[in-house]
Amino acid sequence: MGPVTRFAPAPTGWLHLGHVVNALHIWSVARERDGRVILRIEDHDRTRCREEYVDGILEDLDWLGFVPDSVAPRQSSAERTARYESALARLQNEGLVYACDCSRRDIAMDVPDRFGEETRYPGRCRPRSLALDSTPARRVQMDTGAESFVDERLGEQQQSPAEQCGDLLVRDRARNWTYQFAVVVDDLDQGVDLVIRGEDLLSSTGRQIRLAKLLGRAAPPRFHHHALIRNPDGSKLSKSAGDTAIRELRGAGEPAENVLSRARLLGRDVSRF
Repeated sequence: MGPVTRFAPAPTGWLHLGHVVNALHIWSVARERDGRVILRIEDHDRTRCREEYVDGILEDLDWLGFVPDSVAPRQSSAERTARYESALARLQNEGLVYACDCSRRDIAMDVPDRFGEETRYPGRCRPRSLALDSTPARRVQMDTGAESFVDERLGEQQQSPAEQCGDLLVRDRARNWTYQFAVVVDDLDQGVDLVIRGEDLLSSTGRQIRLAKLLGRAAPPRFHHHALIRNPDGSKLSKSAGDTAIRELRGAGEPAENVLSRARLLGRDVSRF
């Protein structure tokens, strides 16, 4: 048996060429290694996800010929919500969870703005011992210490979650599960042992490895962070900005093979799919 990996778009916009490059990496590696691809719709953010984007994702993937080996339950489903609650309860029983009523403004007031750097949560609510019924928001303690891993493309990496991001928000004040928490629980439950994603998510890896350990995962997945394709001004492609939406290319009569060829050229190091 080869690796289990996943293609996990968030339905907050239309698929664009950057997603196709990512899909090419995922399906190519899975096929080369006799592995499996899980399709997972990551719709944990109820404020931004839309059903029409879910339909568009499925239509575009089918049109391009990306056929998953299985489809995971959506993160908004009752099944997954119950699972996230149980995972949170496990951490809470171990004394690792606390309530947090901080707004972005509160955090910005406590942390100086450093251009181009991640904002680290300063731990404002950790010593306050807020009542759990005072807010739905929860944070998990990230104690000091580094997480080391080997990225298949970038080599040896070492990250310290406590220094990078501080205590990790796992559920926000609107009761949305956060990306960092949901993907760790999903990867654990679905047997994902190879995560292939863009290098913009490299900094998330250490905290996800740490969180998985706290949830009882014996060995973390392997990671491969591929290069991003960018606009001429250097910015990464964004579905929220409507950058080269696949549905627009379809509507203009572009053949699927032309779109795949363009994505291969932009991706450069993508194997032939």
